[in-house]
Amino acid sequence: MGPARSLLLLIDLQRAFCEPDGSMATQGRPIETMRAAARRCQALAGEARAAHVPVAWTRMMLKPDYSDGGMITRLRPGIMKVGGLRAGTPDVELCSLVTAQPDDLIVDKPRHSSLYATKLEDILRQRGIDRIVVGGVTTSMCVETTVRDLAQRDYEIVVIEEACGDFDGPRHAASLAAMKFGFAHVLPERAAPAALRGEPLPGIV
Repeated sequence: MGPARSLLLLIDLQRAFCEPDGSMATQGRPIETMRAAARRCQALAGEARAAHVPVAWTRMMLKPDYSDGGMITRLRPGIMKVGGLRAGTPDVELCSLVTAQPDDLIVDKPRHSSLYATKLEDILRQRGIDRIVVGGVTTSMCVETTVRDLAQRDYEIVVIEEACGDFDGPRHAASLAAMKFGFAHVLPERAAPAALRGEPLPGIV
């Protein structure tokens, strides 16, 4: 069996989550760990391109009138109060710490999972991808939801620990532990090049 065919999936590194004037900081949420994760993800993107591994960026966004928000807007009404995550606004664009290249993929999504109502699954199938290396924000919400959904479809998932960030440290740690227990390989940043190259990974114990 040859090396795995990899894709780098970088989740929601948007102004909303990573900039001081974004909607999360406006609501009083700390964003330092999100900004640190964004810097690590930018470095991962460079490593992936050097290894000829496709890079995909997700952006979470809702219709301007929030008519597609569902439970998100009911559970987090503060998003609407500050006008956050509205399609067509600067809030949904990638933050200043990362740069997508013309050949990169952009996947816009209306929910926490990168598979819900998006083209991502079709992309993975068309390209014969069987391993997805993941980084992004927030660890306990969009990252973990995406990882769980991908794992149910039997993709091999590698989560790069330092490339993920959350508003809350204990929640970040608990989410990484949950993913490691049954859904993904949670590996340090130094393991990323080998993971991107498709080299074999240790089993999850």
